[in-house]
Amino acid sequence: MEETWGRLLGLRSEGGDHPLFPGAVMQWGTDGKIISVQARGWARCYADGEGSLLPESDRIAMRTDTIFDLASISKLFTSIVILQLVEQGKIDLDRAVVDYLPDFTGAGKSAITVRQLLIHTSGFPAEIPLWRLYDDVPARVQGALAAELVVEPGTAYCYSDLNLITLGVMAHRLTGRPLDELVRTGITEPLSMINTGYNPNLLLRPQIAATEYERVPDRGVVWGEVHDENAWSLGGVAGHAGVFSTAADLGKLAECMINRTAYDGGRLLDEELYAEMITNQTPEFGDHDHGLGFEINQPWYMGRLASLHTIGHTGYTGTSLVIDLDRAAYAILLTNRVHPSRTWGKINHARVIAADGLAQLVGRS
Repeated sequence: MEETWGRLLGLRSEGGDHPLFPGAVMQWGTDGKIISVQARGWARCYADGEGSLLPESDRIAMRTDTIFDLASISKLFTSIVILQLVEQGKIDLDRAVVDYLPDFTGAGKSAITVRQLLIHTSGFPAEIPLWRLYDDVPARVQGALAAELVVEPGTAYCYSDLNLITLGVMAHRLTGRPLDELVRTGITEPLSMINTGYNPNLLLRPQIAATEYERVPDRGVVWGEVHDENAWSLGGVAGHAGVFSTAADLGKLAECMINRTAYDGGRLLDEELYAEMITNQTPEFGDHDHGLGFEINQPWYMGRLASLHTIGHTGYTGTSLVIDLDRAAYAILLTNRVHPSRTWGKINHARVIAADGLAQLVGRS
């Protein structure tokens, strides 16, 4: 892992003036064991969006148990909740979304299925600024459900936050229970993911990695609140973003996906739904291999671990999870790359470096 860290810590921002990210935690695991977990750098070190450093006494060092805003890795949790509702008979994957959400309105949307939301073939745009367009949470929810399509459903792969926002609303309405409760009882408690959830207690702030210094909206340094503006404007709990977690807890989710069981021997999903979750549902759309929640075979962040049996997801804040089902191995890289600014550079090269380091260890050429 030291060689991999050397490569990671040598990466610079696009202007070359700063490290690409202030700090990171990397964890590798295989065969039910953690090979290595290490932390480097700072969880919080910048005072503003220009990169002014805090006095060293006010900075917070990265630790292996630092809690990160997972950003879009949150989509995996929503997807699992939806599949649990499928298993319970509350949802049919190939039934129209409007059958469950009558206010899911707009031209061309009546035939969109739950499956299409899960695999990003609904035709929604990548996102719309709900936080700016609407004044309160109910209006933002309605704005998401009434969003217009950019392509005909089922004709293209268009990765969209709106798909998972819609699924989060669906889960809430069908059960009468908020999404954070469904995630807790259906996923994090069975897997003993003790540091995973939405809206972390502010007493945990010293353990949380800071994200961006935001001027619009005027939030200052975002620290202990979800970075994603739409999720923040929805109260911190949304289907597309909002989950905070640690490397150790994500390792438990990875092991569950590898072994198909929780620690007590129980299952999060039945075998048929598990198989659908990790099987490519979008073969007609080129390189956009996607299961019911997980992405599949994406070399742009999975590196040499990428294969038809490798699943994972990334998050905008600088997070990634890669699970090699063939090798029973996983690579987790959690960074705070948007601290203090999202404009300092993309993190994909770092994700590949982390995955390639594990690939070399487990014999992936």
